[in-house]
Amino acid sequence: MSKDTDFQQIKKEIREWIKLDYIIPKDIPDIELYMDQVTNFMDAHLYHNKRGEDDKTLTKTMINNYAKNKLLPPPNKKRYGKEHIIILIYIYYLKNVISINDIQKLLYPMTERFFDKAPDSPEERTMSDIYESIYELEKSEYFNIESSTARAEELTEKLFPKEEDEYLHKMALIYLLGYDIYSKKRLIERLIDEMPDPVTPEEQKKSEKEAQKEAKKEAKKQNRKVKKNDKGK
Repeated sequence: MSKDTDFQQIKKEIREWIKLDYIIPKDIPDIELYMDQVTNFMDAHLYHNKRGEDDKTLTKTMINNYAKNKLLPPPNKKRYGKEHIIILIYIYYLKNVISINDIQKLLYPMTERFFDKAPDSPEERTMSDIYESIYELEKSEYFNIESSTARAEELTEKLFPKEEDEYLHKMALIYLLGYDIYSKKRLIERLIDEMPDPVTPEEQKKSEKEAQKEAKKEAKKQNRKVKKNDKGK
């Protein structure tokens, strides 16, 4: 068997290993869903991504925590719209890579700019437009992941042939893949660190109140100085 044939066979195996369920943009419902319907929708579309049968794709507790941590805008009368689903999909993939704080920092500007966008908004894109574009990017990136993973397997096979020592083969392959993931994770964190910290409306109001208090204190301080100077004349 030629090297090219070997590599194609490896790619075929890799394709099965890294195959993931994903949610096609047109499959996201345009109607509002209750929480049970949201969790059922996510489970139905991402079922094969679970590592074990008992693993949960999304739970009510998760959704409530996301809302509590300002990752997810509140529902409309206990109903979640298409834009809620899109944000939950982003969170689903990101939470396995970065921290909740980093996800909040990354997605807060998204909800501020595009969630439930007003008719007079200057933004030309909608959240659905952005999701469709990212979905197309991910589809093309899949083949790059397939090729790079197959190359890692090929390199590992040269140094630690599976037939000679399966443990060392798997250990070396896992290390190579882990190094790749770690490097990209560090890059993701650096990009997030370069983003400004999000300021919620509540934090903005608090900051404004504190500024007003400081201004009043400074004004009183200046008045006392003026009165003291007047007395000294």
